[in-house]
Amino acid sequence: MHPQLESYWGNVNPIGVRSCYDEGKRAAETLVMDYRRQYGTDTRVVRIFNTYGPRMAENDGRVVSNFIVQALRGKDLTVYGDGSQTRSFCYVDDLVRGIISLMASEYYMPINIGNDGEYTVLELAQMVLELTGKNSKIIHKPLPSDDPCKRRPDLTLARKELKYIPAMPVREGLAKTIEYFSQVIQTHPQS
Repeated sequence: MHPQLESYWGNVNPIGVRSCYDEGKRAAETLVMDYRRQYGTDTRVVRIFNTYGPRMAENDGRVVSNFIVQALRGKDLTVYGDGSQTRSFCYVDDLVRGIISLMASEYYMPINIGNDGEYTVLELAQMVLELTGKNSKIIHKPLPSDDPCKRRPDLTLARKELKYIPAMPVREGLAKTIEYFSQVIQTHPQS
């Protein structure tokens, strides 16, 4: 389903390489809703989409930090597949603002928080190269199995229930994230 609505229950390979990640999120939502039903616990369920920003770990394996760190270290940027798969990228400040709004609301069903701007992975790699001013190459490696082709949240419900609108443009958020990683790499050049 694209964009992804909160009503979408998912299509998960329970034994694939991403299954712990995919099924872990589903199990967490199940437990939260069970506690709400059984014990009356005041709960919220937020579905987070590709958050990035300063203070990310260099080696967390996410595409934004991977590309930035590779570029700043003068390495080739690794794109899996042909790079046509799409993602949306939510700056951390927008995510935090959305979560705070959700916590202050009475809404308790799953709700998407993210940014509904959509970019191909190749577009992201090119943006990182442009913003870092580096001339690293983009190399392609095989696409991992079960890697989603498209990931973009439908934010209709968040707009309605929380008045949530992501504010940080991706290029500006990337520039702030690049600035952060530049300082980290200067401090720890061999990490």
